[in-house]
Amino acid sequence: MSEHSKYVDFENRLQKVYKRLHKIASKKGVSCYRIYDLDLPDFPFMIDLYGDKLYVAEYQRNHQLDEQSHAEWIDKSKEIIAKIIGIPLKSIFFKKRKSIKERNDQYVKSEESEVVEYVVEEGNLKFYLNLTTYLDTGLFLDHRPTRAIVKELAAGKKVLNLFAYTGSFSVFAAAGGATEVTTIDLSNTYIQWAKRNMATNGFTNVEKYIYHQEDVLQFLKFLPFEYYDIIILDPPTFSNSKRMEDVLDTQRDHASMINQCLDLLTKNGQLFFSTNYTKFKLNVEEIKTHAIKDITARTTDFDFERKLDRKCYLIEKGN
Repeated sequence: MSEHSKYVDFENRLQKVYKRLHKIASKKGVSCYRIYDLDLPDFPFMIDLYGDKLYVAEYQRNHQLDEQSHAEWIDKSKEIIAKIIGIPLKSIFFKKRKSIKERNDQYVKSEESEVVEYVVEEGNLKFYLNLTTYLDTGLFLDHRPTRAIVKELAAGKKVLNLFAYTGSFSVFAAAGGATEVTTIDLSNTYIQWAKRNMATNGFTNVEKYIYHQEDVLQFLKFLPFEYYDIIILDPPTFSNSKRMEDVLDTQRDHASMINQCLDLLTKNGQLFFSTNYTKFKLNVEEIKTHAIKDITARTTDFDFERKLDRKCYLIEKGN
């Protein structure tokens, strides 16, 4: 296939998917959604729309192009993307990702020095994005349906958000009327980001909204038993941060983490557990409850159909 034909195929594919997704998003009132994710092997991009900005990530591959040819390919691809989406080139923020399989780069800084922050809305709530400093922007789009479910359930509840990243689940829980929201993450950067997101939406009560910069694996043992009504557990697939006492391996450690969370839940409490590990297998035999529902399909929205390896479970304490 000629280079020209490849570009034509990419343009046609992007135009087709964008037309369909834009129509659905408009009906749903969604302004932040994924448009394209490795649809064509010759164009290994992830393309996310955040309002009037585009975040485009090139997945690592053995493309066998020299530096100049690769730069020309990037420029041509950007021109096609800008044309189809109807957005100026200056509104496209481009990154390179190390892996196409796992979401493990949220704490990794990129080499760019300029900080570009941008406020977007989801469900009438506001969130700060950073489109330049990190490989992830600050809002994981795949969790949009799960955030909405947490908001629906949160009224009058005590909510614990573990591995909270920038606190989007905390914001939705607070917006749903939670009486208490506890946000825990290892990174002070993301704890401060979470506080900023909460404050931007008017959630500033220091008695109701609690934050801990802690290693979740170690800190779970210090949290009160049978206290929380809702827990969100969305760990990275793997982490060996120098600030952690132990290495986190979600496949190996998930049953232990889930059981610890079950101990923290009230009698009718609910745990939302999710992972992006592509080879994940739930170790049902080691989990101290049979009340486990796979809600992956329920929490997969229109822009992630057939694109997402994430698993999501609703786990209840049971009797």
